[in-house]
Amino acid sequence: MISENDLAKLSYPEAPRMVTEKVPGPISQKLLEDSSQYESLARGAGAFPCVYDEGMGSTVKDPDGNLYIDITAGVAVNSVGRRHPRVIKAIEEQLKKLMHATDMTNTRRIELAARVSGVMPAGLRGRCASYFTQGGSGALETAIKFARRVTGRTQIAAFHGAYHGVWCGSGSLTTGEVYRLGYGPSIPGVIHLPYPYCYRCCFNMQYPDCNLQCAKYVDYVLNTPYTAADDVAVLIIEPQQGEGGYVPPPPGYLEVINAACEKHGALFLADEVQAGTGRTGKMWSIEHSSVQPDMLAWGKGMGGDMPMAGLTLRKNLADKIPEGSQPNTFAGNAVAAATTMTNIDILTENDNALIRRAAELGEEIKGWLLEGAANSRVIGDVRGRGLMIGVEMVKDKETKEPLDADSIGRIVFGLLNRGVIMVPCGRYGNVFRFMPPLTITRDYCQKASEIFLDVVKEM
Repeated sequence: MISENDLAKLSYPEAPRMVTEKVPGPISQKLLEDSSQYESLARGAGAFPCVYDEGMGSTVKDPDGNLYIDITAGVAVNSVGRRHPRVIKAIEEQLKKLMHATDMTNTRRIELAARVSGVMPAGLRGRCASYFTQGGSGALETAIKFARRVTGRTQIAAFHGAYHGVWCGSGSLTTGEVYRLGYGPSIPGVIHLPYPYCYRCCFNMQYPDCNLQCAKYVDYVLNTPYTAADDVAVLIIEPQQGEGGYVPPPPGYLEVINAACEKHGALFLADEVQAGTGRTGKMWSIEHSSVQPDMLAWGKGMGGDMPMAGLTLRKNLADKIPEGSQPNTFAGNAVAAATTMTNIDILTENDNALIRRAAELGEEIKGWLLEGAANSRVIGDVRGRGLMIGVEMVKDKETKEPLDADSIGRIVFGLLNRGVIMVPCGRYGNVFRFMPPLTITRDYCQKASEIFLDVVKEM
């Protein structure tokens, strides 16, 4: 049993607390102006009107002294919260021994590779090898190369609404216009298929009466002549979609498309960069199904306060990759490796207690949000698993027309001015995501949910 009192000690106790009349305050505003002058706004947060100065657990403080409840976890990064005492200790101890090792073998990365193997889902656990990177984009770039090399095939299948990174190859898998428009051409050979977005079904059907038509369509494309899916090396999917709107697939979907991959001879890759590391109430979101992936990409919550990501694949596949053919100077950094192992320990100790709590707490949050949605004309859908919950905002519940960007922006500012950091996502930018650290207290979750519903009502 995890004590709420113990979890409360990991965060600042008085959040939310606002000391300026509005956000950003004067100090933050000056820093934002400096940032726009000296730093490219192509970064993910762009001109998001909040400056982080301190962080502790599930709370963040800006330079003006405003204290927020952070429902972003650094975009699903800080699974155990910011500056967890055990993480700080692990970093301090490793700093005295070794930091950078030039992609050479070091004791900590060897330990980490074994530790990662031990927490992989069935099919990979104990019979896999990991390639380390610094972020999810690098992991997916590697996946494209490795899949093509081991299969001798060229095409890659991904999905509408996908986010798999922003580099040349990984960006070709990602479908958001802001990441693609004007950056083309994309790499050849990428096929995009419909993701099971039940709230906005592209086949205009409803689950379960649809009989998983979207999954059968994937099978049709992969295994029917004259569809131009001639030699797919790997199908890459988020077992719960992230930037595309926090969309979980319906039961049975992943099993059908996995069978389609096996029939075609394609590998199955689960992209767990955002949905993994306990966020959905399982160590990996693919574990909500019976599918055993050939490859799994991970990142974000594994490294937490330190950058660490990787691609883990079956050992018999890894053995086909030529030695020295994919160098990465900063991969397997010893400090990041020590941090990652500590994060894994915290998440999985006591029979995955923190992860199991995420599943239970997520159901409570959804209950609060669904109750609020019943009395709201603009909350169209509440969905997700564990602490990966999406709230889709609409102008009209019947037509499902997405809420406009100006209204979404007003909600974001309304939340900030009330001391809650929350960021939208989704194909229309109209989905607010609840993705706090797994160490957040129930009290902070309830406060944030109440403030969210109040701001939506006011807006």
